Amino acid sequence: MNPDRPVLVLGPSLGTTAAACWGPVVDLLGEEFDVVARELPGHGADRGPVPADLTIADLARQVVDAVAERHDGPFLYAGDSVGGQVGLQLLLDHPDRVLGAVLCCTGARIGTPESWAERTAQVRASGTASLVGATAARWFAPGFLERRPAVGAALLHALRDTGTDGYTAVCGALGAFDVRDRLGEVDRPVVAVAGAHDAVCPPDSLREIADGVRDGRLVVLDDVAHQAPAEAPGEIARIVRDLAARVGTEVAR
Repeated sequence: MNPDRPVLVLGPSLGTTAAACWGPVVDLLGEEFDVVARELPGHGADRGPVPADLTIADLARQVVDAVAERHDGPFLYAGDSVGGQVGLQLLLDHPDRVLGAVLCCTGARIGTPESWAERTAQVRASGTASLVGATAARWFAPGFLERRPAVGAALLHALRDTGTDGYTAVCGALGAFDVRDRLGEVDRPVVAVAGAHDAVCPPDSLREIADGVRDGRLVVLDDVAHQAPAEAPGEIARIVRDLAARVGTEVAR
């Protein structure tokens, strides 16, 4: 770790890898931050055992433990979708470790237990490849795949390659997560970033977070749906830089 650079922890969305979800942002921030990019269980290079009863709190603890192996101070966090929920859980359970968070395309609750159970049943029956066609329409704003085909393809290939156990375990964690009544406990700075075209976590979902925490700000990005770090890496990098500058005195301690 470079002691002169703040630590930035990145959390990807369900069915992606850290590189596919956050790689375009890391390309812009890699010289300014010590980046710790976390994989979800059973996603990307993580091929270890996946607990069937996985929770968002488990994922938050895994982040804290992983960062502690390299860095004993507080860190900045940025996450997309379920990665954003991990950020909320970190802010609730480990506030001393988090300087501030950029929470993208997420919610204090996403979907319902029933909708995630249906998704789990589909994946167990037909695999993650069965999701690719419908997911492309949910993940990306109109025209994105034509403008940035390689970026979109990397995300969709990551979804196709995600193991059934990892994907369904995270679905279960999503289905059980609801911290809407706890947002007022969060006292670290939060920037809630919405995509104007996001049907999964529409801007009102991010507004609920920004309004519910003690120090929140909402940013709505045009021409973005559910994968803001990949769709608008320049804007996300700027938001992370701005947050780092705001909490800079704590970063330096």
